[in-house]
Amino acid sequence: MGALSHLRVLDLGRVLAAPWATQILGDLGAEVIKIERPGEGDETRHFGPPFLTAGDGTKGDATYFLTANRNKKSVTIDFAKPDGAALVKRLHGVRTSSWKISRPAR
Repeated sequence: MGALSHLRVLDLGRVLAAPWATQILGDLGAEVIKIERPGEGDETRHFGPPFLTAGDGTKGDATYFLTANRNKKSVTIDFAKPDGAALVKRLHGVRTSSWKISRPAR
């Protein structure tokens, strides 16, 4: 339970800025759902080395991906298709925070 435990945040970002920002929201208690591409996931899963080693000895996720995505649930949704877009809209729901990173005020 944290200060933001009443919020749901959809992470539709990739690479560093959005995943890192939403990770901090998760650290503060928000429910963060990371939306990834079907079949691939987030491309940063493959940014390495270094990689973790899975229990069966195969190459796991890149540590780069893991350092920006803790405290998140992860799902794959193709929101370019109508069914996927409808699912994202349903996930957005009542308790969801929508935000973007923009330039600082002057």
